Amino acid sequence: MSQSDIDPPQLYAAREPIFPRRVQGWYRNLKWVIMAVTLAIYYIFPWIRWDRGPSLPDQAVLVDLANRRFFFFWIEIWPHEFYFVAGLLVMAGLGLFLFTSALGRVWCGYACPQTVWTDLFILTERWVEGDRNARLRLWNAPWSAHKARLRVTKWLIWLLISVMTGGAWIFYFTDAPTLLGNLLTGQAHPAAYMTMAVLTGTTFLFGGFAREQICIYACPWPRIQAAMMDEDTLTVAYRDWRGEPRGKIRKDEATRSDGGDKGDCIDCMACVNVCPMGIDIRDGQQLECITCALCIDACDDVMDRIGKPRGLIDYMALKDENAERAGAEPKPLIRHILRPRTLLYFTLWSGIGVAMLVALFMRSPFDLNVTPVRNPLFVTMSDGAIRNTYALRLRNKQGSSREFAISVTDGDGGIAQSVALALEGQPSDSVSVEADSTFTQRLYLTAAPDSALATGGQAELTLWVEDATDGVKSSIETVFYGRGE
Repeated sequence: MSQSDIDPPQLYAAREPIFPRRVQGWYRNLKWVIMAVTLAIYYIFPWIRWDRGPSLPDQAVLVDLANRRFFFFWIEIWPHEFYFVAGLLVMAGLGLFLFTSALGRVWCGYACPQTVWTDLFILTERWVEGDRNARLRLWNAPWSAHKARLRVTKWLIWLLISVMTGGAWIFYFTDAPTLLGNLLTGQAHPAAYMTMAVLTGTTFLFGGFAREQICIYACPWPRIQAAMMDEDTLTVAYRDWRGEPRGKIRKDEATRSDGGDKGDCIDCMACVNVCPMGIDIRDGQQLECITCALCIDACDDVMDRIGKPRGLIDYMALKDENAERAGAEPKPLIRHILRPRTLLYFTLWSGIGVAMLVALFMRSPFDLNVTPVRNPLFVTMSDGAIRNTYALRLRNKQGSSREFAISVTDGDGGIAQSVALALEGQPSDSVSVEADSTFTQRLYLTAAPDSALATGGQAELTLWVEDATDGVKSSIETVFYGRGE
């Protein structure tokens, strides 16, 4: 019995580093554009100013945790309006379902932060160490001063990008220029330094070293996406009926696309060499594939050079496979995208978006909340009048201070003549509320001794608040407790 029969099989294999080759083409250019736009949004947004008045922050995008508010240009979201954030999360989930059912893992291949920052790190690596062959030689070469210099240079640039990434994130949570000054002078809160250090470390590790392992092992989306895809989903695939049998061909030799017996694939490995996941798309659909379509650009370039039609590797649907094998024309791509499943996702997604927009633009510029103080239910005054106490909470959501008039009506909508309204510590029934702040106070309603409210049991009343500046009104229903004679 040999030693190999005794030793247990090895279940772990060391990671083989992947060095994607540089490629040019339509999909590579699209990825450059998306990377530039998403990085620009991430790094620049905290520095955009937006004038909201003297009493509000002028940062266009700000998550103000201290005051529990979220600012996005002209929109301000308060804690009780968290349903807007929940709606955005639901829209994000439906958006992933929509794009995955239509175009496979298009999010992973183009806009996922892991993909965007990995592309940026690979671009830096290529700029410092050279293209694929040069990086392979450097990896296999023994350590030397030249190798150490290139590695240290690359790592320092990666670290700079990582620091900028961690720094940009914390700028979203407080005034960016002020925080930057505090960071540089050592006066920032320890939480800022800790958050920045964690994000710097994870960016450096994930984008520089882990790369495709995050997509394969850490991210749950590759496992979930299978439920979102069907035979109409457009995804990157290899037309093996046209490419096989693969092998070298002579110039002007007939292949499958010309009616010959040989396949169009010349086994040049271009599709493998450009893949950031290190897979061979010719082996069929694989969990590791993020449908970045770089293999399409690489293959199309080879087909152009050998004079064969493009599309050996392309976006295609499984439903068209039998038709294409028989030489028939596939369905138009738009018919794969516009089908009941995707239309349902789009309807749900757009419906939630429209509902949120309507709720956003129809919301009141101020909020009113009145809660009866029920211990005791009422107080009998010295003259026999009945007084009820309420906790008033009035929130002014505008950028300037406002004067609000408070009044009361009965259940029929008429003025409750027998009820006197008073605010604790206020000389009148009008209050001034500062910009973007909340006014809280005790409110008293007192019914005359012989009135129906005083002698009755429980009666419905309506409290009204009117903005004296623009006349906007808001109301809330409440109850008045009498003696119950």
